[in-house]
Amino acid sequence: MAAPPRLRALLLAVNALLRKRRYHAALAMLKGFRNGVVYGVKIRAPHALVMTFLFRSGSFREKLRAILQATYIHSRNLACFVFAYKGLCALQSRVQGETYQVHSFLAAFVGGWLVFGDNNSINSQINMYLVSRTLFALCRLGVEKGYIPEPKRDPFPLLTAVVWGLVLWLFEYHRHTLQPSLQSSMTYLYQDSNVWHDILDFLVYNKSRPSQ
Repeated sequence: MAAPPRLRALLLAVNALLRKRRYHAALAMLKGFRNGVVYGVKIRAPHALVMTFLFRSGSFREKLRAILQATYIHSRNLACFVFAYKGLCALQSRVQGETYQVHSFLAAFVGGWLVFGDNNSINSQINMYLVSRTLFALCRLGVEKGYIPEPKRDPFPLLTAVVWGLVLWLFEYHRHTLQPSLQSSMTYLYQDSNVWHDILDFLVYNKSRPSQ
């Protein structure tokens, strides 16, 4: 069924507005906000669902509330950061008349401070995710620019060995320094697997079920 004339006229007007170059920066901020919300939900909801039901105690309602809260915080922060980053980049470019590489760093620096500066579990996970990937990227960039010598052999096996050696050492002897969700995962893998009483909690359940 065809749309009513007024609705068609409204859609045409909106589409014409969206195509205007003069509004591109502001519209990009809005779409960035939208994409931040959508991507945050896609990333956090499945992760929170799995981790909450695997490792968190409490009633179904409490678990559901925790999933929704984590998803909301992740999507809100990501949306706000994208909005702020795009706005600050556009502002710097407009003030100076050109776009420079430092604009990206400064805009993200300010946006990261304002949006992700609160030390909570969600921001901590996001920042740790970025730290590892940033270090990898900086090493690759250093090799490309000639600041770091080209490795004669693939350094990945040595890096892997060092990372796993350090994380298990920290888990066994300085567990409190690890992020809580990593502690939960490693407890399940390396500590709970040392304890069983019968075939049920050896193969079926991780821990003995309380007697009825």
